[in-house]
Amino acid sequence: MADHGDHDDGHDDHDHHGDEESGRVTSPMQEFGMSQVTTGLVVLAVGLAVTFGVPLLV
Repeated sequence: MADHGDHDDGHDDHDHHGDEESGRVTSPMQEFGMSQVTTGLVVLAVGLAVTFGVPLLV
């Protein structure tokens, strides 16, 4: 029987060279400041105004 390589035998062929040690940080782990919170709230307010305000004016 030929091995076609299209089956999952449970082996992970990716190289793992200490991702934790390489300084890689994912977004949920990064800290953020009040200026970033304020920017997000302003973007939210503008988006809601455009989404709901413009149709009410028309």
